[in-house]
Parts: sequence; C-alpha cells; structure tokens
Amino acid sequence: MELSAARNCSVYSGSLILINAAHPYRDTLTEHFLVPVNEENREVLLERRAAALLDRLMADIHGWSKILAVSGWRSEREQQRIWDDSIKENGAAFTQKYVAVPGHSEHQTGLAIDLGLRRNPVDFIRPDFPYSGICQTFRGKAARYGFIQRYSAGKECVTGIAQEPWHFRYVGIPHAEIMTGFRLTLEEYHSFLKRFPFGERSLVYEEGNLEFEISYLPADAGANLPPEAESGISGMVSGNNTDGYIVTKWKSHGN
Repeated sequence: MELSAARNCSVYSGSLILINAAHPYRDTLTEHFLVPVNEENREVLLERRAAALLDRLMADIHGWSKILAVSGWRSEREQQRIWDDSIKENGAAFTQKYVAVPGHSEHQTGLAIDLGLRRNPVDFIRPDFPYSGICQTFRGKAARYGFIQRYSAGKECVTGIAQEPWHFRYVGIPHAEIMTGFRLTLEEYHSFLKRFPFGERSLVYEEGNLEFEISYLPADAGANLPPEAESGISGMVSGNNTDGYIVTKWKSHGN
C-alpha cells in the first residue's frame, strides 16, 4: 500500500498484523486475495504476495521436489474443526500447545504456511520439518523472501505456542530479516518498533542498494501521514492488529 493510501488502511490488515491468543483476527479476507501455493497443491492457498514469494524461494532451492505444502489459509470454521478433532484425539494439553484457538489462528490471514518433508505419513498438526538438509536450507533463506519461523524454542512464554519448526509466516522484507537477525518474535518486534515514532525517528536498515526507514504510527494519528510519498521514496503501510500502523519507506542509495 502506498503512503498516499494510508488513510484507507485498517489497523486490522496488512502483512505485519499480530495474531495470537490476545489478538484475534479481525479483518475480512475473501478468497479473491488467495491463490494456490503451486500447481500441485491447488487446495493449499495463500495471500497472493506471500504465495509468489514462497514459490520464488522454493525455486531458488529446488524445494518443491522434497518439501510439501501441508496447510495454508484456513477459514475459522476449519480451524474450529481442527481444534475439536485434536481435543478428541490428543487431549486439551497437546491441543493448546500446537493448535491456535479458532478466531486467533494465523492461518486465517492467508499469510501462514505449514511445510513438511515429502515423507509418508504426513502429520497434519506437526509435520516433519527438521533443522537439517533441505528444510534447514529453506529456513536459512526464508528471511530474504519475507518469511520467518513464527514459533521458536525459548519463546513460548511470548508467543503462547510451543516450538513449531514447520510453521512459517510472511511478514515481508526487510522485516523478516530484522526479526531473524535479532531473534525477535512478531510480538517482540511490534514492541521494539514503538521506540521509533513516525515523524520523529526511524529504524534504519540497509540491504543491498536499498535503505529502509521503519516507524510506528498510533491509530489515532493516521492523518499525519504525508498525502503523497516523497520524490524517489516508496512506501508501505501495515496495521499491527492492535493500536496502530507500521510505516516502511525505502529508497535506493542512488537517490
């Protein structure tokens, strides 16, 4: 979304929205914005940009021959069915560790994907995605394409979800690289960005010939965004699903 369109941006939409037990998914996503992750897995859907970047990443590492897309977008009704089935089959303790409460699942955003090795049988809830081989190659390059491993070991008290090596979330560039480099969860990243209020100071990040400036804008200050992007500068705005927006601007070093 261009900066000039920010007034129409909802706090509850965008690639950086935070979905967890405390923050339900509030946006209305229609299937118009969803596409199959690839020709083989036409029933596994993702938001268009996330699907395109995932496919580029897989092409980079020749990943589709060994990696299977297990689960992408889910409706709240499907999430409820998975929750109920897991309660019956695995019990409440297991389900609360590995299955998000319906209405609070990242899968409802179309920005999350569960991946697994092509190995039968495939566990739908906990697919095998080890820290070795092609899976680790994927993990090592994920941030370059805008993806993070959402639930890591040692962060359970922050995310409320046990370690999930198979669950990846699209947050975009350069945010994935920053989070991965500093080992921040999405929860921690949003808290960190509030140190950079829009119009006062920015988090500056350089990648290649691009310089990014990232800042936080409270929801009630949305009108303070510039009506148009500055000359030579591009920008995107994402809601955080809580109380404001993340503003990302970038320019090439040649400008």
